[in-house]
Amino acid sequence: MPVIESSEQNNNDIICIYPDMTRREELENNPALQEELSRMKNGEPYNAHTPEMYAWRDEVKKLLRRLNITEYHEPTMPEITRQLLPNSAADVFVEPPFHCDYGNLIYAEEGVFINFGCTILDGGGVYIGKRTLIAPGVHIYTAEHPVDADERDKWESCRPVKIGERCWIGGHVTICPGVTIGDRTVIGAGSVVTRDIPADCVAVGNPCKVIRRVNGK
Repeated sequence: MPVIESSEQNNNDIICIYPDMTRREELENNPALQEELSRMKNGEPYNAHTPEMYAWRDEVKKLLRRLNITEYHEPTMPEITRQLLPNSAADVFVEPPFHCDYGNLIYAEEGVFINFGCTILDGGGVYIGKRTLIAPGVHIYTAEHPVDADERDKWESCRPVKIGERCWIGGHVTICPGVTIGDRTVIGAGSVVTRDIPADCVAVGNPCKVIRRVNGK
C-alpha cells in the first residue's frame, strides 16, 4: 500500500504523556486519532497512514498475537477475546487464527461463532446478528479505496457490513463494503457478495445471487 509522508514517523514517537495510563488508553484520548477514527466510522475519507492510526492498529495487533498463540484451555483466552472485541457479546467465540483492523468496530451478538482463518476489516463497522455462523476463511471488508490513483495514495473510506440473525456464511466467502445480508440466509462457499442479499434465502456465486428461498418463505 502506498505510504504518505506522515507515515514516515516512527510509531514510537506516540508516547504516553500520563504515566498512569497504558499506551492504548493514551491513544484513546489522542485528538488526532479520534478525528481520523470519527471520519472513518462516518464513511468519510480518512487518512489511515498517520502515526496515530499506525500506533492504534499496532495495539490491536498485540492483542491479535496473544489470541492467535493462546491455547483453548488457557483461562486467558476469553479475556483476550473480550479485550479485542469489547462491543461484542460475551459468548462470541473466535477460532484462531483471526485477523481484524480494529476489533472494537465488530458488533457480534449472542451465540456468534467465527471459525478458523477469518479476516474482518471493520473500520466501517461490522454487525453480526445472533447465532450466525461464520465458516473458515471468510473475509469481510468495510474498507475501500478511490479508483483515482492520486486520491488512493492518501485517502481511504469505509461502508458498514450488516449480517442478520441465524445466518450461515459458507467457507471462503468474501463480503464487500456496504453489503447487508438478511436474517436466516445461507451464503454458499466461495461466493463473493457485492450487493445486498434478502432474508430467508440461499445465495451463491460470483457475484452472489439468490438461487432459492428457504424457511417456508
